[in-house]
Amino acid sequence: MNYFAHALRFLDRPYFVAGTAVPDWLSVADRQVRVRAKLIEPHLLGDGSPQSEVAAGAWQHLQDDGWFHSTRTFFEVSTTLAVKFREVLGPDDSHRTSFLGHIVTELLIDAELIERHPGQIEQYYEVLRGIEPFAVQRAVNAMVKTPTENLVPLIPRYIAERFLPDYLSDERLLHRLNQVLWRVKLPPLPAEAESVLNRARPLIHDRLSDLLPEEHFRL
Repeated sequence: MNYFAHALRFLDRPYFVAGTAVPDWLSVADRQVRVRAKLIEPHLLGDGSPQSEVAAGAWQHLQDDGWFHSTRTFFEVSTTLAVKFREVLGPDDSHRTSFLGHIVTELLIDAELIERHPGQIEQYYEVLRGIEPFAVQRAVNAMVKTPTENLVPLIPRYIAERFLPDYLSDERLLHRLNQVLWRVKLPPLPAEAESVLNRARPLIHDRLSDLLPEEHFRL
């Protein structure tokens, strides 16, 4: 799951929404810092404080990833997309087509949810504009082994960039994918990869209820 899928059910809880983004924010801002379930648990106080809400959101992210990545549908869809990328890119796995199948499945789920819930992506960003980045960073530093100073500058950049709506366009999504590949030191995708994104959208549309089953993902 990606940013919007993690957050969509909780848009009335600003610091919880921020918490759902924390594991992914850290992967960009400070890859040496990780939030772990056993370190989060003591901070699940349920008192509505920023500390408790950020912890609960990060916990939710970890729980979501646990069931989501273990579903048969995620395996089937991500494998199908990996094969489609390999057909375009050739047998050379320098682009790590399994990685692409995984990440594109998640990004296109966000795109599908944005389309199905008009106005909610604007609310998502409005909610995040109301949080205090220092409060989020303090909450994170209370539950990690190595503190970070990099969330405070990252959070406003993330909000200003507003890249999640770009997932609705094949061309803009390809651009965002290439930014991710650059960050993990992989070569960029060629323009021909847009065809994979275009063909993948109906698959995500048709299988969304299996990818996000109601017993785990109830709106």
